[in-house]
Amino acid sequence: MKTKILLISFLFVAFAAQSQITDSTSNQYTNIATNLIQKDSKLTIGGYGQVDYNQPINSGTQNTGTLDVHRLVMLFGYNFNERTSFVSEIEFEHVKEVYVEQAFLNYRINNFINFRAGLMLVPMGIINEYHEPTTFNGVERPMVDKYIAPTTWREIGFGFTGNVTRASLKYQAYLMNGFNGYDDNGAHLSGKNGLRKGRQKGAVSYISSPSLTAKVEYYAIRGLNVGLSGYFGKTQSTLFDGLDKNDDSAQASADSSIVGIAMVGVDARYSISGLLLRGQLYYNSLSNTDQYNAFTGGNDLGSAMLGYYIEAGYNIFKPISSIKTELIPFVRYEQYNTQHKIETPAIANDAYNANIITAGLGWKMAKGAMLKADMQFSKAAYDNEYSKTFNAGVAVMF
Repeated sequence: MKTKILLISFLFVAFAAQSQITDSTSNQYTNIATNLIQKDSKLTIGGYGQVDYNQPINSGTQNTGTLDVHRLVMLFGYNFNERTSFVSEIEFEHVKEVYVEQAFLNYRINNFINFRAGLMLVPMGIINEYHEPTTFNGVERPMVDKYIAPTTWREIGFGFTGNVTRASLKYQAYLMNGFNGYDDNGAHLSGKNGLRKGRQKGAVSYISSPSLTAKVEYYAIRGLNVGLSGYFGKTQSTLFDGLDKNDDSAQASADSSIVGIAMVGVDARYSISGLLLRGQLYYNSLSNTDQYNAFTGGNDLGSAMLGYYIEAGYNIFKPISSIKTELIPFVRYEQYNTQHKIETPAIANDAYNANIITAGLGWKMAKGAMLKADMQFSKAAYDNEYSKTFNAGVAVMF
């Protein structure tokens, strides 16, 4: 109930602060991949990256910090003609790991409908789509977007997307591959990591059943964007590969190795006169978790997960027209619990119920170039005090 009140209050404040209906011919929130599609040139090159410094702080002990080229991503887009485009992102993480983050074909059927197929981002929440480091406050992404909706979350699939400008609505709807819940290496979902270890990322991924995901965004009110997203399906299991349909025992084992997932998210972003507000809520309902935990050997996956955050920032240079840069102090409060509900109370763990306060400063010295610094205070349900980490970073996008 507390979570619902916080989110509803955030939305009402945003709506009340600006009730003027404006020209809905454009949406101020577009990600870098969408910008590549909208370019007139044949070949478009872009990219983003971040270099981070993380320093745990403890009054009783001395700790070493970490310095990391967290990610460097190169984007390549190609327009075959006025209707057909290809978008790709090649990501280097921690210098030595290489991933393909996106690789999809986009075909514009008309002004309101696009067909897409390939490796695409799952349209859940804010950060999973708008994850470029200059588009969010703080050095690290919110923890809610790590454990509840595991950013960067992408899978192979196909579907439709579009922008109905007269109604001020953007939409996406895809059939996609699901999480890897169980394979030869065992279970991949847990209370500790939530759904994160189940991402297949399009890397020789397998499928036993498809999942449906969709999102609608409304942006008619100046400065406000509200999104509603959902994801529905079952996890994948290699036990269905070569399964004899007449083998009841093997069928029962395979059925015990999957988890049903119904994820719903609501988010809002609002900006006016330098004030920047955003909030996000995820609720994941998981079915068959008791059987899954027993079959996989005492796993601790919850039957429901909950996560949300609210954030406020202010560009203090906004009132000074002669200053073209942005200086944004901000504060964010978030809470997540990967065992919000659990079918077997004996395996509940307060370590998976945490809240985090992040406060910091970001300087956008130019469009696409940003320096960041913040202090992060985190505490699990059983902790008496917050653990502290100082973060600083360099963020770029072009």
